[in-house]
Amino acid sequence: MTTIVNVQDAKTRLSELLRRVESGEEIVIARAGAPIARISAATPRRRTFETALLPEIPPISGEALFDDAPHGELADWEVGHGDDPLTSAPR
Repeated sequence: MTTIVNVQDAKTRLSELLRRVESGEEIVIARAGAPIARISAATPRRRTFETALLPEIPPISGEALFDDAPHGELADWEVGHGDDPLTSAPR
């Protein structure tokens, strides 16, 4: 999310604006309504996978992303499966 503030507000509320930048927000400083500068985090926030993206999708461990996939699942990805329209012969 981007927030636009004028120069005087930015000088007055710099500490607050920096906290908002640390939490992932982007701040644009404007003079007379025209953007002149942008404050963004020096290092982007790292996304964690421990919180669910959607309520229907349970959270997963970040370490689980690096686990080896089962052989059968790898074979499905590499060779396809019976319902795969790309590997079945045209009728």
